[in-house]
Amino acid sequence: MDHAYQERDVYVAIVDPTRRKLLRLLADSDELPLYELTPHFEMGRTAVSKHLAILKEADLVTNRKIGRETRYRLNAAPLKEVKDWLSFYEEFWNERASLLKKILEE
Repeated sequence: MDHAYQERDVYVAIVDPTRRKLLRLLADSDELPLYELTPHFEMGRTAVSKHLAILKEADLVTNRKIGRETRYRLNAAPLKEVKDWLSFYEEFWNERASLLKKILEE
């Protein structure tokens, strides 16, 4: 399949620490332009822009143009899939910890 735009898996998008940091920075602000995001990383604007593009493909980031400037905003909705997946394992480990505690008390 040759698509000009292909949606990226949210898990693939968040696996990279740079992209997780970008998400955190955007979560702490309403929206930010690239020039305000770049100083937080030891890489150039082009590399940060590529990370933002991956986040956008996963629908984790939206952007809008204001003149020549592009401003980025977090879209946290796709992270609910990750939260739901992790919550299963949280319950799993809580049950195991409770069972271990019960065994140790006996």
